[in-house]
Amino acid sequence: MMGEVRFYWALLLRRLPYLLIIVAICTAAGLVLAVTLPPVYRATARLVVESPQIPDDLAATTVQASEVEILQVIEQRLMNRVNLLDLAQKFNVYDGEADMGPDAIVADMRSRISISLPYASPFVSVSFQSFSGQVSAAVTNELVTQILQENVALRTGATSLTLEFFVQEVARLDEELAAQGARILAFKENHKDALPEGLDYRRTRQSSLQERNLQLDRELSGLRDRRTRLVEIYERTGRPDFTGESLTPEQRQLRQLKDQRSAAVVIYSPDHPRVKSLDAQIAALEAANIALGLGTENAPNISAYELQLSDIDGQIDFISEQKTIIQTELNDLAAAIEQTPTNAITLGTLERDYDTLRIQYEQATASLAEARTGDQIEAQSRGRRITVTQQAIAPANPTDPNRKLIAAAGFAGGVGLAFGVFVLLELLNNTIRRPADLVSQLGVQAFGVVPYVQTSGQVALRRILVLCAILAPVLGVCVSLYLIHSHYMPLDLFVEEVGDKLGIDALLSRFGIG
Repeated sequence: MMGEVRFYWALLLRRLPYLLIIVAICTAAGLVLAVTLPPVYRATARLVVESPQIPDDLAATTVQASEVEILQVIEQRLMNRVNLLDLAQKFNVYDGEADMGPDAIVADMRSRISISLPYASPFVSVSFQSFSGQVSAAVTNELVTQILQENVALRTGATSLTLEFFVQEVARLDEELAAQGARILAFKENHKDALPEGLDYRRTRQSSLQERNLQLDRELSGLRDRRTRLVEIYERTGRPDFTGESLTPEQRQLRQLKDQRSAAVVIYSPDHPRVKSLDAQIAALEAANIALGLGTENAPNISAYELQLSDIDGQIDFISEQKTIIQTELNDLAAAIEQTPTNAITLGTLERDYDTLRIQYEQATASLAEARTGDQIEAQSRGRRITVTQQAIAPANPTDPNRKLIAAAGFAGGVGLAFGVFVLLELLNNTIRRPADLVSQLGVQAFGVVPYVQTSGQVALRRILVLCAILAPVLGVCVSLYLIHSHYMPLDLFVEEVGDKLGIDALLSRFGIG
């Protein structure tokens, strides 16, 4: 085992110059890359999502979206093509890079912008990287301004749209309520005699009229029987039953006055005031009876028979008219009662629609009040809002690239590449270099071996090759330094800049060197 280690260690030492060349080349490439990469500055601003100033249980805003959702919408608006091109043009982000197309600018701007959403904490970080610290800070602050403006616009826009919707909804429902009320009123006017609320009255009225109709039938039947008997008596006897009951009230009064005068003449003289008063009353009543066509008691103009028939016929006609009126009203009541169930269904449907509209109107009115409150909350910035806790300032030192890491990566890459080359060469090399190779490759057990002895020319050639391999990178570095000094900047300034970018000066000053 130790023999294997010593063998490969000897091979490593033999090929060490070549491996060092690889390490040197990779390290130099890392140093050149670390020095030549342009500095990148990243300015960062911090925002905070504040809780509502007014508790939701007292007055809630109508914006239901979470702040994360709002910030996602804002981020999409900030990352749109037009806004990114405007930012790049406004702050000259790509000054001196006129060959970049719009698509490349948009893609690069999106990679430069970083917005952290408040998933676990209420803080939001906004940053932008650029080759200039001033540009980085200016663009970051512009992004912060746009975020604040978009947040206010989104929240107030949502509350304004909500308020406008409920204003229109309340107006629409108010018109529909008025129209539905007018339909109910018109229906009640057109069917006022057949409405369900008057059904009990109509039934009571119908019962009363039916009883009245029966009573009139009985009276009519009695009058007709009386007339029939009167006619039969007159036809048998030739005269009516002319008694005091058959006289008219005027004739009976005239008879009473004459009876009183006869009694007074027995006591008083004809010139007595009492007798004269009775004479005047008798004369006046007789004149009145004659004017009415009734005649006097002793000589009536119309016979008692005719007078009774006329009176009975008049009562019959009057009762018949009353029956006609009552029957007409009964027919109307029957039709109204029959129509009442249909009207009740129709009216119930209209009133249910009205109640539904009224409930919707009350709900819309309550929602309108909430929308007005939410709109006022957002208009006065009393709800959830985003504020700036730290403005972006121009960074003094670049954040990228990490030049020390790049240089160290160049060195580490060189070491890894050299080791890989060494291993690859050993895997590909099938030459016999030791006795063990005779056994493994040829299957021959040797009694003794003689090492390969190089000639002096071969040794010299090998040394020349090694020297050239060492001198080649040295000459390359020298030529590079000369070109840098003559075409880029003086070497002292270049070394100072390299030390500053790699942090060597700061490291030396920390230890009190330089």
